[in-house]
Amino acid sequence: MIRVGIVGASGYTGAELARILCNHPEVELTVATSRQYAGKKLSSVFPSLKGRVDIVCEDVQLDALVDRADLFFTAVPHQTAMAIVPQLLAAGKKVIDLSADYRIHDAKVYEQWYQAHSSQELLAEAVYGLPEIHRSKIKNARLVANPGCYPTSVILGLAPLLKAGLIDPATIIIDSKSGTSGAGRAAQVSTLFCEVADGFKAYKVGEHRHTPEIEQELGELCDSQVLVTFTPHLVPMSRGILSTIYAKTNKALTGAELEKLYGSFYENERFVRVLDNGQFPATQYIRGSNFCDIGYKYDQRTGRVIIVSAIDNVVKGASGQAVQNMNIISELPEEMGLNVVPLFP
Repeated sequence: MIRVGIVGASGYTGAELARILCNHPEVELTVATSRQYAGKKLSSVFPSLKGRVDIVCEDVQLDALVDRADLFFTAVPHQTAMAIVPQLLAAGKKVIDLSADYRIHDAKVYEQWYQAHSSQELLAEAVYGLPEIHRSKIKNARLVANPGCYPTSVILGLAPLLKAGLIDPATIIIDSKSGTSGAGRAAQVSTLFCEVADGFKAYKVGEHRHTPEIEQELGELCDSQVLVTFTPHLVPMSRGILSTIYAKTNKALTGAELEKLYGSFYENERFVRVLDNGQFPATQYIRGSNFCDIGYKYDQRTGRVIIVSAIDNVVKGASGQAVQNMNIISELPEEMGLNVVPLFP
């Protein structure tokens, strides 16, 4: 059994980690931290976990907690992770970090979009935890930077085309929509019910912090610098991301060619479902699962390819992917604990 700890268990990603891990046959959850709910059972904070996860939340006292787990998930905000991750690694623990602090390789780029980085020495070591692209590096990593939710949907959607050199990287436009859980659990006016219900809006236009992460990974796929136009939107639902991606192609493509390209690229990937030619994904068909569904179409009139991808932002976009990475590091079957059929309706 692998003893695991969740640092930051009272947010949406922490709760989702607990939900997934309580069904994992090779895992024992031994640590759950929450400053706000220290001394309370996690199942009293999230009644959905009652009878399955009765662990008591503790304050973040790493000296007292570090020996009680072999692997830690750090489900805390960016900047907070920088104060925790180095100590866990120094104690010989493996870490899967769900913040943005170790996703971006270049410290200067990180600091342009976030804040000063206090453990830059770890950036070169951290492995970007998108299994479908970086599985071989993840296997031997002691620090995995779990990808952001928007980037996961975008990178998986574009990877086959970029690797094949079929699109012009300078023409990529990304239009993404997310449920409100992507904003986190902390109270804020912009995600109150009355602010979100019956509404649909763009936010952080041209300045969302996932932009450099997307550009970094897309650039590695095509071995060139990539600049994208990325616009996120907030939709009145709790879970899910739908990304619609546009790019100019280098030649005309048929539906059959795209079907072959995507089918062969992802044929051995358990959690990427390439839809039949002419079908397109929807968030209600991946809800609660670790799947990424992808559809495609070539627009002959404009010479653009249109890719549509859908994920559950809390699962494949966060906690499910983190468990997928844990399985790889721990040499367990990658799908262990994650074989959940999406919830419908």
